[in-house]
Amino acid sequence: MSAHPARACGIDFGTSNSTVGWLRPGAATLLALEGDKATLPSAVFFNADEETTHFGRDALAEYLEGYEGRLMRALKSLLGSSLMDGSTEVGGRALRFRDLLASFIGQLKTRAESQAGRPFEQAVFGRPVHFVDDNEVADRRAQDTLEAIARQVGFSEVSFQFEPIGAALHYEAGLDREELVLIADIGGGTADFSLVRLSPERAGRTDRRDDLLGNAGLHVGGTDFDRAMSLECVMPLLGYRGLMKNGVEIPSNLFFQLATWHTINFAYTRQAFADFQHIYRDAAARRELDRLARLIGQREGHWLALQVEQAKIDLSSGVTTLLQLDRLEAGLTHGISREDFSAATRNLVERVAATVGSLLDQAGVAREKVDTLYFTGGASGVPQLRARIAAELPQAHCVEGDLFGSIGAGLAMEAARRYG
Repeated sequence: MSAHPARACGIDFGTSNSTVGWLRPGAATLLALEGDKATLPSAVFFNADEETTHFGRDALAEYLEGYEGRLMRALKSLLGSSLMDGSTEVGGRALRFRDLLASFIGQLKTRAESQAGRPFEQAVFGRPVHFVDDNEVADRRAQDTLEAIARQVGFSEVSFQFEPIGAALHYEAGLDREELVLIADIGGGTADFSLVRLSPERAGRTDRRDDLLGNAGLHVGGTDFDRAMSLECVMPLLGYRGLMKNGVEIPSNLFFQLATWHTINFAYTRQAFADFQHIYRDAAARRELDRLARLIGQREGHWLALQVEQAKIDLSSGVTTLLQLDRLEAGLTHGISREDFSAATRNLVERVAATVGSLLDQAGVAREKVDTLYFTGGASGVPQLRARIAAELPQAHCVEGDLFGSIGAGLAMEAARRYG
């Protein structure tokens, strides 16, 4: 490490949580962004009552306090999509998604500079291997949008590094021998993998292209696990897969909106309410739809999504969890088991495992040759997912990195290398 602080920072703007890393001698790499916490949840709440904007844990607290307004999470998922140029309405005022994203990135910069006691003009941003699956144009548009926003909030030089490579650099700093490592970075929005040769000797090289044997990724992450569990285990309580009086299933669009973090607010539009009234008139599942009416009327979609997210976290360490759903109906509780969670997410797990297998095949690397499987990202803690990936690499020993901090720390190392 240099005897002087780096000029630039590394920014891991995540779907669920974000960090900023800065390399300086004798101090922790990650900067505190909210109180003493190095992570800032990627959430923005616009308080319509007081016309104030809140970020991170404060945003979630304001929303849960019951203030009128809009909570936005998983903003990163909008990058590369047509929704990026859209807006959401709060108290008759249109808030552009692009501006909400810029306000959050600006907060990362401001808070990092406050902690560092100096400005940052250069930054290395992490990016997934694919912002958008199977669409190079949309993927390029996503990176261009993020770069433009970074420059808008005050960065004069912006570059990018794949997020799993950032994690690899962080892991490599602690090695005393050479290893062939599969980095499994599974965050809120994407599952990304890099197959790399790492060692203390290789770490000193400027050109690492020969050490990178392959990258792969897909748009599956923690929020997709939330969505799958919500649809299979919770939305039936609100009428999902219920029947109309004519025997046809209730239209599912509203349930999919409520199960997906970045589309929850669309369930509160006038058109969505009109559609719901039409469904309610002709539906047989009245009790369930009464709960749905209460959820929409009181705008409790994000509250329900938070209950589902917590259930996912609980089931990653326990075998059962009990949801308290009294905001939908007095005394309503609902149990979910680890088996329910696994069944709801089986297709997602298999898609991720297939991506790992494809990466190894394309790299021409036999599975038994991989020394280490390194997990990072909050969703890598989902047990059925971790076990299925590990089954692809039977000889590799599994290492759990800093699930929320390794990428930001690695990007800080890359920023110091690029900008001094």
